[in-house]
Amino acid sequence: MAEAMNRVLIAGISGAGKTTLARKLSERYGLPRYELDALHHGPGWVPRPEFEADVKEFSAQDRWVTEDQYHRALGDLLWDRADTVIWLDLPRRAVMWRVIRRSVIRAVDRRPLWNGNKESVRNWFEADHPIRWAWSQFGGRRAATAERATRHPDVIVIHLHTARQARHWLREAGRHS
Repeated sequence: MAEAMNRVLIAGISGAGKTTLARKLSERYGLPRYELDALHHGPGWVPRPEFEADVKEFSAQDRWVTEDQYHRALGDLLWDRADTVIWLDLPRRAVMWRVIRRSVIRAVDRRPLWNGNKESVRNWFEADHPIRWAWSQFGGRRAATAERATRHPDVIVIHLHTARQARHWLREAGRHS
């Protein structure tokens, strides 16, 4: 792993694989992982009032990995503190397949997600559900990530366009650690 890769932000739209890659980087390099959905969602899907304070606290540490999301609440806080952003900029068809498959599995198995919340088919009709979000925000999220990268020239941005590229990058990063 590159020496500068201590505060890692995984960018991409819902379904791009942010959480999976964050978990793999955490396991491989011992980076503490903070899942923003778990910090954000309280019981009943109500945002936790401590969310912003929790994110400010962990992101002030020397080492971490997390997902790039919740910009309305956090602004550029994580980009300002990251040394590396891995941008999973997958094609819309790949993202939609992943997010739909994930939502179906979660709705069928009803396993608890964050703070006891469970996904149901009824949730799919909400404007901020990941399926609808991934479809409606795909282009805007891509443009916003590119713009953030431009505003943060000191952050190393690793721009990956396919799941295959991401797997290859992860293998190669492991060889150079």
